[in-house]
Amino acid sequence: MSEEEGGRRNLRMPNENEQFALVTEMLGGNHVRIRCADGKERLGRIPGRMKYRTWINEGDIVLVEPWDWQDEKANIEWRYTEQDAEQLKREGHITEQF
Repeated sequence: MSEEEGGRRNLRMPNENEQFALVTEMLGGNHVRIRCADGKERLGRIPGRMKYRTWINEGDIVLVEPWDWQDEKANIEWRYTEQDAEQLKREGHITEQF
């Protein structure tokens, strides 16, 4: 990710299958409760490639991909830092609360 004039960063944006979500509860292991941008509560799964490299906490903004075969579950694809989340809010990509 590159830094541009004025401190704006090029952030990873969702593709057609992904959406923003807010982590609302840590459930243990590699599972979290998330509130997605479409208004649904889902069970989020932290994949092994992220589990020990990227720490996810309550209140974090993440990018998720809901499962095709079970809509109540989703894989977490990306975690945004606080600064990145503030930029997404400023630019109107996400609201304060989903």
